[in-house]
Amino acid sequence: MSDLQRNILHSIGNTSLLALRNIVPANGSRILLKLESENPTGSMKDRMALAMIEAAEADGRLAANGCVVEYTGGSTGVSLSLVCAVKGYPLHIVTSDAFAREKLDHMKILGARLQILASESGRMTEKLTRDMIEAARIIAQATPGSFWTDQMNNRDQLTAYHAMAEEICAQANGPIDGFVQSVGTAASLRGIGEALRRHNDQTRIIAVEPAESPVLSGGKTGAHKIDGIGAGYIVPLWQSDLADGIEQVSTAEAADMTLRLAREEGLFAGTSTGANVVAALRLAENLSPGATIVTIMCDTGMKYLSKH
Repeated sequence: MSDLQRNILHSIGNTSLLALRNIVPANGSRILLKLESENPTGSMKDRMALAMIEAAEADGRLAANGCVVEYTGGSTGVSLSLVCAVKGYPLHIVTSDAFAREKLDHMKILGARLQILASESGRMTEKLTRDMIEAARIIAQATPGSFWTDQMNNRDQLTAYHAMAEEICAQANGPIDGFVQSVGTAASLRGIGEALRRHNDQTRIIAVEPAESPVLSGGKTGAHKIDGIGAGYIVPLWQSDLADGIEQVSTAEAADMTLRLAREEGLFAGTSTGANVVAALRLAENLSPGATIVTIMCDTGMKYLSKH
């Protein structure tokens, strides 16, 4: 395919893998950050949105004259808005005022129709997650010809993350000793983790969750302000036997690291990325000197300017 035949969806993936230079472990380990901010909407979710839509097209769940429905904290919604705009599908999104205003505006600009649910003081809670899912289910049920991507249960997205892991392995120039990723739907942790383990079954895989809502660790559900992660309950795609450990990172710790990344590395990311780097530094303390740890820059901080 020539460059002139390509559309913006062909720009998804093949993002850079960058070693942190200033925010580094004391034992000399490397932290490599996969720069998913390089995707067209500035988020890793471009990969999974395209995978879900193309799988549904292929097996007939999404017809040529169909519409798409989803619940989302924002990044998945923006990515679906991009894919649907290019492919010509109407999109109905259920979201909330708990999430960054920039994401909601971006979805609308790309043509999505939004239903915005009220939150508890701008915080993410289990009730909000479940209310969003139910609202999307009702819309999909009432709309003839609709396809509900249902990201919490959709396994089609795993193929996108398997491919992302192959990119990482090709770029890392050596064995990967640890992989760290925050858990929203759990699809990225699961998909990337599964594929990395096929290359090296000794790779330690660490899940990250908000300290205020440590449900994966067996704690109580709670409210937090880390966009895109911490649904408040055990999500369907979570596999406890895949993760070697779970790190709890508070909203404040994640936000502080986000500012450090911007000011010390020139990397402007969202708070889930801050949480990832906090957890990666902790993992490095438990690995041999010189280990290589990979984590994800999930999205760009430009999506969160109003929250700073």
